[in-house]
Amino acid sequence: MNHYLQQLNACIHKPYRRIIGLMAGTSLDGLDIALCKITGEGLRTKLKVEQFVTVPYEKALREKLKQVFAQRQVDLQQVTLLHALLGRWYAKMILETLNRWKVIPTEIDCIASHGQTVYHAPQRHHQLKDAPNATLQLADADHIAHLTGIITLSDFRQKHIAAGGEGAPLALYGDYLLFSEASKDRILLNIGGIANFTLLPATKQTARPPVSTDVGPGNTLIDAAVQHYFPEQNFDTEGYIARRGTCHPFLLKELLQHPFFKQDIPKTTGQEMFPWAYVKQAQALSKSLQITPEDLLCTLTHFTVEGIYQHLLAYLTPQTEILASGGGVHNTFLMELLQQKIASSIIKPLDSLGVTADAKEAALFAVLANETICGSSVNITPTIPSIFMGKISLP
Repeated sequence: MNHYLQQLNACIHKPYRRIIGLMAGTSLDGLDIALCKITGEGLRTKLKVEQFVTVPYEKALREKLKQVFAQRQVDLQQVTLLHALLGRWYAKMILETLNRWKVIPTEIDCIASHGQTVYHAPQRHHQLKDAPNATLQLADADHIAHLTGIITLSDFRQKHIAAGGEGAPLALYGDYLLFSEASKDRILLNIGGIANFTLLPATKQTARPPVSTDVGPGNTLIDAAVQHYFPEQNFDTEGYIARRGTCHPFLLKELLQHPFFKQDIPKTTGQEMFPWAYVKQAQALSKSLQITPEDLLCTLTHFTVEGIYQHLLAYLTPQTEILASGGGVHNTFLMELLQQKIASSIIKPLDSLGVTADAKEAALFAVLANETICGSSVNITPTIPSIFMGKISLP
């Protein structure tokens, strides 16, 4: 038998697996690397994040990604080269990070690489009757596997699409395995470039199915505004700039007219549906092109909050536990506004469950890889695809 297939087979019988989870979000800020220790599978899964770091994208690499990210027309050679370039850069960052952590690559059972999304195209967006849902993530896993010597799983979203889903959000699977609670409803709220949530009904009190959906922009438009008006910054640290501004009510109303907000859930979205041009269009329609950058950032922060609140409203009770993760939790102004809207429930950081807010998404892909290697496919409800996710690349 192939040596690496023997290694995969041996993983099944180990008391635990050490898996590196990789996540690069739509904020294009860098690569999250989570070293995870995982025992069990299915609802018996136990996760410990042993180490975590975010490696920022180098400026030149970020600029190359911006040229193809969420763009319908791109240089095909550049996309092709970035696929290989990112895979090689990921491998280099993994090896350097393991060296800092004093972990030998042979101690790692596998890598779970989400890759960098550059285009997300659910049918509700492209509206081409003869074309399916589709999505594209870059960072070739064969380069990662070859250069690190570690078995690598990648391209997780494609199986979800093949089975009838939209490829996102995938958080439901990991949330369901790790965070379901017998006695209380839980909402796992993630505010990344795009905001999404998973509702996990109390398992012993209700037959209601879990719900997972995108709800609109998280940090993406806020970050875009910061980078446009304050090019020396990548994001609004703690919401400091937005806090100095005033929300423009007519602009906020215009931003909320997007048809996405009227669509039924579950649904997905991305910067393809909410580009910077959407903000400028809404400003023109609301006659607010001359507002200050501070007022614009304040309004965009309120826009993110309203999108989250409108989608959460139907699921909120005083007993609902809300646990937040993603880069948005560090925007204290955004979180204060959201807590004011959701007065009936206290929003807590996910850290209270033992997984840091920043590490969650990378760790969840490690959990999905664990299921593919030794699980029996995640079976949540008949309407949610029960699938193994991730293509396997051998060194």
